Amino acid sequence: MKIRFNAKKIAVLAILVAFGLISFIFESLFEPVPGAKLGLSNIFSLAALIMYSPLEAFTVVALRTLLGSVFAGNFSALMYSFTAGMVSCAASSLLVYFVYPKISFTAVSIISAVLHNLTQYLVFVLLSGAKITFGFLALYLVLLAVVSGAVVGGALILVFRGVPKSSFDKLLTNSKGETI
Repeated sequence: MKIRFNAKKIAVLAILVAFGLISFIFESLFEPVPGAKLGLSNIFSLAALIMYSPLEAFTVVALRTLLGSVFAGNFSALMYSFTAGMVSCAASSLLVYFVYPKISFTAVSIISAVLHNLTQYLVFVLLSGAKITFGFLALYLVLLAVVSGAVVGGALILVFRGVPKSSFDKLLTNSKGETI
């Protein structure tokens, strides 16, 4: 399998990173539930996974989390977000390529969100030296993840249903008609 990043693909990935970054920054301005965000920026990494491959999805996640920590001025969060983003992207990739369509994109998003929250919690435990207590806090994180994963999955489905297939075909093919 030959992996190519031509100018068109780089431009599409840059747009996905930019939209992910904008939604990340927007969400950081509002925190309706303490310690929780919807994770709308994950729509764009999942879109990269669906449109291209895991490599492009990992690229979007890595750039979005790095730039998000720079713009938010919170470099300590990079340890949590980057690690959790990579774990959830790996899980999403495995689910999309080996289990989908037996499970929906919404289910993929929910599982990914749960793993993301639990990974961030484990990173906190490892860095702080706190004892692992998978009690109320873990349940709280899982419940938040189920809600946010469902919202992200639903939004992703709306985007892919709402945008004409011809638009995606134009994004995913080069001038010779080959899929990029």
